[in-house]
Amino acid sequence: MHESLLIYRNMRYLKWSLALVAIACGLYIFHTPIEEPNGGTWLGYTLGTIAAGIMFWLSWYGARKRSYGGATGRLEDWASAHVYLGLALVFISTLHSGFQYGLNIHTLLYVLMMIVVISGVFGLYFYMRFPRLLAENRRGLTTDMMLNQIADLDRDLRKHALSLGDESAHIVLNAVQNTRIGGNISRQLSGKDVDCPTSAARRFVEQFEGGHDESTRRQLVTRLTKKEDLLGRVRKDIKLRCLLQIWLFVHVPFTFATLAALIAHVIVVFYYW
Repeated sequence: MHESLLIYRNMRYLKWSLALVAIACGLYIFHTPIEEPNGGTWLGYTLGTIAAGIMFWLSWYGARKRSYGGATGRLEDWASAHVYLGLALVFISTLHSGFQYGLNIHTLLYVLMMIVVISGVFGLYFYMRFPRLLAENRRGLTTDMMLNQIADLDRDLRKHALSLGDESAHIVLNAVQNTRIGGNISRQLSGKDVDCPTSAARRFVEQFEGGHDESTRRQLVTRLTKKEDLLGRVRKDIKLRCLLQIWLFVHVPFTFATLAALIAHVIVVFYYW
């Protein structure tokens, strides 16, 4: 089992990040500028340079983690450092600003950075929890394998429906033809279908009495129950993957937006400086 990113190498990168934050806080406390603290003092420029360097490095990690050859350093080192330096960036950037905010490019950069960091915290949660949740939900099967099993069950249900009365056959065939998986974003995130025809058919078959061979009824219940379980697992699988995609749609574009704002911030500062 791989070490958790949070305790990797005996939390080396947490210690480094805490040391960096402690030094920045100490300098900020004892720094006595002529005016109120801001990004234009020597300390402000120093912390700003460090923050900018961390931002570019964190952004580069997205490309680094997809590189499997040529680059030095273990991927686990980069990932652990990415987590803790990202959190340290919040403190360093805040001290760099001197808690001076307004309607300007500098505050916009700060807000974008916070969105990226907060989304990164959610990303860390996904990274640590979702692989296990996906594995437990799939139980050794892939999504395609589960869908193939559902298709096989549907073929069996069609055959059994031929021996049923009109009402029962209609309900069973409705479960085969009108059961839906996925759909719009809200349906994917819900991970379920409260009006699922398969669930309705299973409840109906469990309750009907008379006019049906008991062996056929038990086979129908067994197949509908198995299909209902597979549907639930496929829908949960889609839900988990949808959450990951939403996270990527937030984290990655805002990362590029933050880099653009950072470049604009640097240009504005040095232009007026």
